[in-house]
Amino acid sequence: MLKYSLKYSIRLAVACMVIFTTTACNGILDDIYDQPDKEIVAAKGQLFMDATSWTDWHYFDLKKLQRLAESGDEEGLQKAQMEPETYPIPMTLTKESDGKSGQYMYWFDVFGEGITKSEFREFTPCDPQEEPEEWTIAIHRNNVRTNGGAVLRTNCKSMAELPESSEAFDGMTFTEDEWSENDVWDGQEKMLLGLVPSQGIKINRLLSSWLIVKVPPMPPEFSMDSRVFVLRLNDGTYAALQLNNYLSPQGEKCFMTINYKYPY
Repeated sequence: MLKYSLKYSIRLAVACMVIFTTTACNGILDDIYDQPDKEIVAAKGQLFMDATSWTDWHYFDLKKLQRLAESGDEEGLQKAQMEPETYPIPMTLTKESDGKSGQYMYWFDVFGEGITKSEFREFTPCDPQEEPEEWTIAIHRNNVRTNGGAVLRTNCKSMAELPESSEAFDGMTFTEDEWSENDVWDGQEKMLLGLVPSQGIKINRLLSSWLIVKVPPMPPEFSMDSRVFVLRLNDGTYAALQLNNYLSPQGEKCFMTINYKYPY
């Protein structure tokens, strides 16, 4: 009995560690990362957002940013670069269900093979995700969506290394958004049991791969892909995107600084 109790206590302690390290993106692991020492201000050609919320999507419209830049409205441009439109993830159903939108409860093997192993548990229908009339990309923590776009990952490590024109990528394979039921984590109440609710929604897994959280080991491994991604918008124009940083000045995770070039 004592041996069982000891095993349970150890398992519970590890579970608590999972809660505070795998998904919070809140700076618990600050000691293993370099700490930025300057206040973040979006520079020309940058987007910045606090994407730490579990329950919000943050939307940017690159065409709007282009219009502001061309008009010479520097104040409006910087505000738009740092203040995306934010829409909450629906948690209830107020209209007829479309049969797909909602909350998907999955079990994740956080104590064994890791979060790559999961099993479906239950579905709760909710309203579809609300979004602005015009938008290009949306960010939720380490998840990214496009508005009918498609993405290509390049081997360029800076905007300066890109070919002069996006025509250089003609004929290459671009990845569209795909339906997901267990990537967009939006709750942690049952984390001790390995149960995590996720929003059912399309995401772009390739673009989302610029920030990866790997479990195990413990503490988790965060890795950032600094290569430039090329986004083909739904109107056939192109943009270049690069994750520049995911830390706030205080070291909190999921404060995203993104370099962009539009049109490209």
